[in-house]
Amino acid sequence: MPCVRFSGLDGKSIAIWGTGRETTAFRIQLEQRLPATEIAAVIDDDTPRDYVHSVLQGVDVLVRSPGVSIYKRVIQQAISDEVTVTTPTGLWLAERQGKRVIGVTGTKGKSTTATVIAQLLQATTEVELAGNIGRAVIDLLDLPEKTWVVLELSSYQLADLAEGPEVAVITNLYREHTDWHGSEQQYRADKLRIFALPGTKAGVYPLGDSEIELAALKLKTTVTFDDPSSWHLTQAGIERGDALVLRRDEIPLRGEHNALNVATALAAVEAAGLDRPELPAALTGLQPLPHRLQTVHITANGTEWVDDSISTTPESTIAALESFPERPVVLIAGGQDRGQDHGQLAEVIAKRRAPTTLITLPDTGAGLAEAVRAHAHAETRMSTAGDMRDATKQAAALAQAGGVVLLSPAAPSYNAYKNFEQRGDAFAEFARRAVAARF
Repeated sequence: MPCVRFSGLDGKSIAIWGTGRETTAFRIQLEQRLPATEIAAVIDDDTPRDYVHSVLQGVDVLVRSPGVSIYKRVIQQAISDEVTVTTPTGLWLAERQGKRVIGVTGTKGKSTTATVIAQLLQATTEVELAGNIGRAVIDLLDLPEKTWVVLELSSYQLADLAEGPEVAVITNLYREHTDWHGSEQQYRADKLRIFALPGTKAGVYPLGDSEIELAALKLKTTVTFDDPSSWHLTQAGIERGDALVLRRDEIPLRGEHNALNVATALAAVEAAGLDRPELPAALTGLQPLPHRLQTVHITANGTEWVDDSISTTPESTIAALESFPERPVVLIAGGQDRGQDHGQLAEVIAKRRAPTTLITLPDTGAGLAEAVRAHAHAETRMSTAGDMRDATKQAAALAQAGGVVLLSPAAPSYNAYKNFEQRGDAFAEFARRAVAARF
């Protein structure tokens, strides 16, 4: 993909596809800085395709919202016609040439990992957090070169990125977003591009994924995690090799997966060649991000209602369940069907030491319930709900004192909600209503 900087748009004809936060911020910057640039059209998903095609035939650059797939036929045709296709993030990274940027991607954990990296860096240097979890990065065009930027990068942004971050972090890779990318193989390939991009000098990644390890061979510097010889977790806490860096009781986030996110963040600081801040002081005040194992209500009898709406894959729901190893859990799960494989999650539900009750939601709930039954899970610990209101009412009746009601859907939200945030907000509101009605 040709590399074009924001400043390189001056005087060109461009089309913008999408009206979300990132493209809105881009339009403001464009109008303020490059008024001679012609915006030929602003396109959305309701724009007639014949019109889209005719517009794209007459522009130099298409700036797309990350949610607009480059694999749409009309965009692939534009690329064939030598239209440069990019995102506001791509324009900013090219302008910055990736310098002092730590880019964080992965199927799960990227928002938390990016947040922890920024928290660690602010103890020793100037830093900005940008991307989905922070500011729109296009708003940082005037940022001093000495300031580090921690940038969360989705697969949607990586698919046509032309300039990489100086330090690239991959948290993990699972099956996800196959509808946007067309296949799991293409999704993984688009994620792995981050290690091969111009500007990327160092990489951070988990040991044990052969595809990631192969992609990392292109890099000059690598730091691994989930690796006994490097950054890893033990019963004692987070260790670097044989040295204990952070005790378990000093990790401010709940769950094994979040402890690993903190280890990943420390690996990223090392890969950037920066000094490790004083620990645990540098993590003071760190809180769970919204909808990520976020406690939204605790009843008088100690039942904890936890919003983990961000969990859109079976793997992330497994991690959520493992955060409560000794407590009885009422799990609310189910959402948009993207062909998820529920086998491993079903086994975890059925074999947990503490009692687990499953309440399923459309559309994937039926498949999950069937997979759980295959492991001889008691029918008395399974029920079906038509919607979130129904699910929380059932959960209030089924929850045990001192237990957990956990929304961790193992599926996206788009069959019933605008996004996972809206789903999590609905859970929190219905939870409070359900508890008030019962007690």
